[in-house]
Amino acid sequence: MIKKFLQKYYHEENKPGLTAFEIFKYIGPGLLVTVGFIDPGNWASNVAAGSLYGYELLWMVTLSTIMLIVLQHNAAHLGIASGLCLSEAATAHLKPSISRTVLSSAMVASISTSMAEILGGAIALQMLFGIPIKIGAVMVTALVVWMLVTNSYQKLEKWIIGFVSIIGISFIIELTLLDVEWGRALVGWVKPSFPDGSMIIIMSVLGAVVMPHNLFLHSEVIQSRQWNLQDEKVIKHQLKYEFADTLISMLIGWAINSSMILVAAAAFFSNGFVVEELGQAEKMLEPILGSYASLIFAIALLCAGIASSVTSGLAGGSIFAGMFNEPYDIGDKHSKTGVGITLFAALIVIFFISDPFQGLIYSQMLLSIQLPITIFLQIYLTSSKKVMGKFVNSKRHSIVLWIIGLIVTGLNIMLLYSTLF
Repeated sequence: MIKKFLQKYYHEENKPGLTAFEIFKYIGPGLLVTVGFIDPGNWASNVAAGSLYGYELLWMVTLSTIMLIVLQHNAAHLGIASGLCLSEAATAHLKPSISRTVLSSAMVASISTSMAEILGGAIALQMLFGIPIKIGAVMVTALVVWMLVTNSYQKLEKWIIGFVSIIGISFIIELTLLDVEWGRALVGWVKPSFPDGSMIIIMSVLGAVVMPHNLFLHSEVIQSRQWNLQDEKVIKHQLKYEFADTLISMLIGWAINSSMILVAAAAFFSNGFVVEELGQAEKMLEPILGSYASLIFAIALLCAGIASSVTSGLAGGSIFAGMFNEPYDIGDKHSKTGVGITLFAALIVIFFISDPFQGLIYSQMLLSIQLPITIFLQIYLTSSKKVMGKFVNSKRHSIVLWIIGLIVTGLNIMLLYSTLF
């Protein structure tokens, strides 16, 4: 009886307002995206930021998350209003030479992301069981491929929610064991600061939070709800639900990313430790917080690596399938090929990395360099009436998106300047 009621309630798309129950039942796509920016690449960037600069770079997590909320909502807006993911829309509405170039760069970014995710999971396996990095990477890749081949979106969402919960609880426990300087943290969250030599870390934090593959992923997975796109009222109704999902999920990501920097600042920076690898971070926590803290750290890292590898594989499959004007479908050869290219190319790269921690940081920096390309692609598509119809970006929304794109581009120019000079 209850099941029938819930099924009926789930399909009532024109109910006014946003009750707590209604919001909860739509949570899922946003969390799939959120896990992408609490991945091992974020761990490396955030631990480096906290151990090197204390609380000074917390502002970058705040700024990145604000930009992320706007961009992810806009990407989901595209998926709901047009029925196309970002990759499909690019293929349908751009010249083939341009769309293939842009989407190829997005595939490279997805591979870079997957490399960081798989590598992080392998590092966690080494921490927990002493498994060599390369063997651990193979194990993580095999598990992720199995999860992608055998699970639907809805099943994957349950896996992801479980993983995110474990990660969040782990860092809450870590924070209760540390003496955090909350006054300095509050200043750090809102006051921009560019300490000497920090641009690489700042850009890696940006690339770790605002990730190109997540924009493609959100526009794809948002369609798994099978909404009636012919009814304008339904579209408006779902956009409200989607924004609630995105906002809640991104704020969860902000809290977890902030907690990583807080843990690193309180445990390492305050004690004069500089972390150069994640395994070192786990060992440094042990004498400061006890054996349970290091165990929690490793388990949370493993969960983050597996979950984020799933989302990066989904994104790669979606991007590649979109090149052929097709939606993601793991039963289709193009989606399977995209997943395979993303995960196995990343695995191959791992076999040639000599310094895993630096590899994680530079992979995130690479994402920040590709990010403006994806942002300006998204702005072009969502500002087009041909693509979006009545749901085209408003002038105010377009201005905000352009500001974000210009900020990201400006930070990349600053990175290039600091690297060359």
